[in-house]
Formats: sequence, C-alpha cells, structure tokens
Amino acid sequence: MKFPSSKKQIVALVLAFTLPTLASVAFASGSHSGGHGKAKKSGGHDHSEGGHAKIDYAKAEQHEFGKASDPKKAAVTITIDMLDKLRFEPSSVQIKRGETVRFMVKNSGKLMHEMVLGTDASLLEHAAMMMKFPGMEHDEPHMAHVAPGKTLSMGWKFTNAGTFHFGCLVPGHYQGGMKGTIVVK
Repeated sequence: MKFPSSKKQIVALVLAFTLPTLASVAFASGSHSGGHGKAKKSGGHDHSEGGHAKIDYAKAEQHEFGKASDPKKAAVTITIDMLDKLRFEPSSVQIKRGETVRFMVKNSGKLMHEMVLGTDASLLEHAAMMMKFPGMEHDEPHMAHVAPGKTLSMGWKFTNAGTFHFGCLVPGHYQGGMKGTIVVK
C-alpha cells in the first residue's frame, strides 16, 4: 500500500475509512463480542464519546498490561493530547509497576480520535479489525473514544512490568503513526 504524501490525501483517506458502511453498522450493533458495543447512555456517560458504564473495579478484568482502576484513586495523572497530525503528545510515558494512573485523554483536533491501551500485538490485531469495520463503537475500560475538543478520563493500574502501547485505532490513524509507548518499571 502506498501512503499518501499530502494533507489533502491523508484527510481523504481518513474520511474514506471512517464513513460507516453497511457491514460496520451490523457489526457495531452487537454481533461482535470483542469489546465493542452499541453507543448508549448509562450513568451520565455517553458511550459514543468514550464514557463507560459503571465499572466494578474489584471485578475488573486482568489484562497483560494491567486492569481498570478508579481514576479518582489514581496516584498519578498523565494528560495525553491527540492531534490531527496523527500523533499523541507525549508519545512515551514511564510508570511504576502497581501504580494507578488517571489518563486525561484530550482531543485537540477536529477529527475523532481514541486512545486504546494494549500490547503491540493486540493493537495491531484491533487496528486491522477497525479497517474492516470502521463504524465500531467502543465501550471497554482500556479505550477512550474522544470527540473533537473533548477530554475524557481513564483509570488504569499497571500490574506488570514491561513495555506496553497505546494507539488510535480509528481506521488509518494507527497506520499513519498514531501510537505511543508505556514503559512500566
């Protein structure tokens, strides 16, 4: 695949991939069990903008890269800014093992962006799925789908040491370099 070289070509590519298709509408309506759901309102959060239903943090699913944690109890707050030039600022953070972090995920752009935590392999797999089904909507504690000009909070406890990643999986964004690294020591 040849990557576009101009801003107009990038915008056209992003728009081509983000327009919902008939298949993605069926996919996003609940026929998939990979952690995406139909947008809905619950507990004052709009799920289409990255808010999550009430999470029982005591029963949060353990992932290789940690588990959901109450952002109000975080020891550290890190602001991650998402930019239309398909970059995160900062793109690399260091965290202590066992530390609970509140990510303030800010979308300073005019395009929809998201921050998804994971391993390199899980993000690559998910990015490929998003290319096939661009209208998928997110509702997992390790994903923040943020509308332009908005900021959302996401709490995460990094229970294992290692190098983990985050990325914007809006079709074309991850492939365009919108990714970052989390080093847990």
